[in-house]
Amino acid sequence: MFSVLIVDDEEPVLESYEFMLERFRPLEDSSGESPFTLAGKARSGYEALKLIYETEPDLVFMDINIPGIDGLSVLEDVYRKYPRMVCVLSTAYERFDLAQRAIPLGVFAYLVKPVSKKTFVETLEQALVQLRSRPREKSEYYTDSLQRLLRKDIWVEMSEETWSRYREQLGLPSDYGIILHVELEKDLETWQLRIAEQLSYKHHCIYDSMLNRCMFLVSEDLNPAVFRHKAEKMLRETLVSVGWYYGIGGLYRGPELYRSCNEALAELSARRAGAGDRERLKIIKLRQKIGVAAPEEARTLFREIWEPEFSGDFSAAKVSMVSLFTLLLDDITGAFSDPECKPPFAPAEITGLKDIGEWKRWAELHFEKLLLLASEKRTGNFPPPLTKALAYIRERYAEGIQLGDAAEKALVSAAHLSRLFSEHLKTNFIDYVTELRIGEAEKLLQDSGMTVKDVAYAVGYQDPNYFSRIFKRITGKLPTERQKLMRPPDGAFPTPPPPPHQDANVQTDAERQKLMRYSR
Repeated sequence: MFSVLIVDDEEPVLESYEFMLERFRPLEDSSGESPFTLAGKARSGYEALKLIYETEPDLVFMDINIPGIDGLSVLEDVYRKYPRMVCVLSTAYERFDLAQRAIPLGVFAYLVKPVSKKTFVETLEQALVQLRSRPREKSEYYTDSLQRLLRKDIWVEMSEETWSRYREQLGLPSDYGIILHVELEKDLETWQLRIAEQLSYKHHCIYDSMLNRCMFLVSEDLNPAVFRHKAEKMLRETLVSVGWYYGIGGLYRGPELYRSCNEALAELSARRAGAGDRERLKIIKLRQKIGVAAPEEARTLFREIWEPEFSGDFSAAKVSMVSLFTLLLDDITGAFSDPECKPPFAPAEITGLKDIGEWKRWAELHFEKLLLLASEKRTGNFPPPLTKALAYIRERYAEGIQLGDAAEKALVSAAHLSRLFSEHLKTNFIDYVTELRIGEAEKLLQDSGMTVKDVAYAVGYQDPNYFSRIFKRITGKLPTERQKLMRPPDGAFPTPPPPPHQDANVQTDAERQKLMRYSR
């Protein structure tokens, strides 16, 4: 069955659509059952976004004029993540400008309200044909064929008969193809899906993975040089917080795709063999992210760089950190390229540190200075509307704010602000707010002693279970697991002595504060 989400701020419309959906029976289907099931109903743009990400519906009926974020802005936000989702727009007026915005979003149909029963049923019939024509990516038959091709047969020269059979079984649109290999250091499944989503935005691709490597077959007769340029750019923009290597083969007909496989593998191996590539990529990411991403994300990247360094020779690690802080300071202040600019601190101080404890104290203090400097400088380079919106978000992130709220504060349209997020921050509004909330949640779990439920409420989530799912998706661990990792072990702090000459039930303010400090 296909799931359907209905989005409209008029209750009679929601009830009418639900009624017709439940009683819909295809003209050429004798089963007597509806092929559709209701995934949910939303009455605002924010609620629509939440339900789309939670339920991943196959079909969406979307009213354009809804509270908060308008329907088109919702689709602009989710289209790249769910390019195969079938969307039907509805509005009370025929407007050419709205139709123009809808075209690049792959909108399936455009209905003018009030929508008659006949029109609604005809649209369901047409949408059903569209949904059933999609490749059967989740069927066992499809999966078996895909894995047999990408794990075995594509590595050797195929006969014309074998290749033709695969084209038919997998619905490949072209006789030609190109292979992309990507090796990832962690979270293979998550990043593999993101790459596939980006490729599928403009190309037909199938993919599979083994161990820490994934393979993508792009089925299209395309220009290899143009594809390489776009694929490399896409990988750099997508894989921003994980170590990776890649290789891209040439364009070949199906029976000779083994050549593309081998070329891509050889390029990947050569890139992986480069000394220090992984560490270099992490440093590049940190330089790109500091002052732009949420502070906790930058801190995590910084830890991922220095912790492996200090697992070896302490003196060599200090030299590496002097170089890193020099690079970051120059990026942020220009202190080592402009003779008139004085650095706020000297990275050479690191050479005088005696042990890992001194390093941690020095690094924590001075990296926070860099975060503050970078934030002040880089947000100053953003367009004023984006700067205003970011300040509003940081102030109100725990209040259930919507894209439309931030756009109103910045005096621009929601669609325009969405584009600014994409162009300058390489993310969207929902992901930015989510990462900010989870970053703040991590600090609360570590420092406050609050329960997971209280932390969820504090950062803007009314459903602790939903908060836990989002937390795990972003950090890889449940909040309870992260809490155990972050809290000091039993015995790390001494048990406070009872206050002298004092009744057990009476404590001064100073004593209560002292006990609170010990108990954290």
